[in-house]
Amino acid sequence: MSELDVAGTVDTLWLLALAFAIVGLAAILAGLGALARLRLGRFALRSLPGALLLAIGVLLGTLAGGLHGYRALTQEETIAQITVEPVGEQRFEAHFRFADGREARYELAGDEIQVDARILKWKPFANLIGLHTLWTLDRVSGRYRSLDDERSHPRTVHPLQGDPMVDLFALRRRFASLAPLYDAEYGSASFVPADTAARYELRVSTTGLLIRPLA
Repeated sequence: MSELDVAGTVDTLWLLALAFAIVGLAAILAGLGALARLRLGRFALRSLPGALLLAIGVLLGTLAGGLHGYRALTQEETIAQITVEPVGEQRFEAHFRFADGREARYELAGDEIQVDARILKWKPFANLIGLHTLWTLDRVSGRYRSLDDERSHPRTVHPLQGDPMVDLFALRRRFASLAPLYDAEYGSASFVPADTAARYELRVSTTGLLIRPLA
């Protein structure tokens, strides 16, 4: 599934969410009208299914919002080129040039640069609506080789993505009922030396993130 396929799935989820929400709200309003006329049977028959449809719409909308920024993990591809430039003792700058043309520069502390990604593993039930393993970049941080330095020296970390509309990782940890839908309990990280000037290629594969030196 390509990036376009993911976007298409998200668009479909938004449309389904809107449709379920509209039908659900219409049924609830009809139920309230029946209640105003003291027709309790019709109120129950209309409002309860309406509430269920509205809940499904909210769930689909939440899912669509949470998938923003994720891409399909199907093959190895280049995400960015990273240029590392030391600027002092255990301090360096990392310049990212992403595959989509965006650029960003981060100042970090440590002996190595580490990049982390989040990976969502969807269960077979979710595969039915076109959701498979997805990934998104999470953060870049400085890493010390020495454990003593790691404990006592400044830690630096920067986000590589904006705040998500819906944090699917946090929802999965909070609600065990989402377990049949997806697994957000693991990620991927890779680190390389940053104490000398160097250029690297950041790639993603079916096994996770890879950082390779460029000649």
